[in-house]
Amino acid sequence: MNIPIAKIKAILLYFTNNTDVTYLGKVKLMKLIYFLDFMHVKEYGSPVTFDTYINLEHGPIPSFIKNLVDSAADDIDSSNLADTIVFERPAGTRMFRFLPKREFTETDKDYFSQSELDILEKVCARFGNKNTQFLEDASHREAPWSKTNFLEEIPYTLATEDPDCQSTKEEIELGLSIVS
Repeated sequence: MNIPIAKIKAILLYFTNNTDVTYLGKVKLMKLIYFLDFMHVKEYGSPVTFDTYINLEHGPIPSFIKNLVDSAADDIDSSNLADTIVFERPAGTRMFRFLPKREFTETDKDYFSQSELDILEKVCARFGNKNTQFLEDASHREAPWSKTNFLEEIPYTLATEDPDCQSTKEEIELGLSIVS
């Protein structure tokens, strides 16, 4: 399933408007999206973005969204995200800090189900003011990253191996097959 760019923009706006942007670089942003998807899988049996996750050194990465953000960082003016986010490079760092170009609106909210909005809120409450290392460490403790190898695709069903998962492998597989 391909996630609409408009929904990705809404996710980025939600996170840039509801987290401490002091620490909001690419790695933290990718971890927030990971937790959005996998917390939703654990609670409701399906992801929000349906992106393909890859095991990388700093944790799980949503591949399509990462490529979209990387291309925006390379040339924001030609990017699909030019109307959504801006990048700032704090002095003395290599980090690109993400900042919202506008507020998260009711129109953006319409891209989400109530369960997705609930999980967005939970992710921000749990991780919004944490630094990147905190999120990276948290993602490394989860089965989806710890039970896959470097550069390997991470199946959503691995979420069932975490003690906080409320969905079964069968429910997740069914949820994924319905939208395929």
